[in-house]
Amino acid sequence: MNDDELHHRIDELVAEEHRLERAHVGQPLSESEQQRMEQLGVQLDRYWDLLRQRDARRRAGLNPDEAQERAGDVVEGYRQ
Repeated sequence: MNDDELHHRIDELVAEEHRLERAHVGQPLSESEQQRMEQLGVQLDRYWDLLRQRDARRRAGLNPDEAQERAGDVVEGYRQ
């Protein structure tokens, strides 16, 4: 996946998050919606991590296409 595709996918996931949030203003999300929000958050973290990897490889003179998407439990364990 190239940078443009990653940015597009990130935009789609953020839009889905916002739709879920707007649909429930003042009301709690259902259990399945809460799970979906968590999934969206993990996937967003994975895509942002992949973009950072690609950028770091590019700056180091390496091929950004060799960056690998990491598992959710790996990126969720990073400290911000």
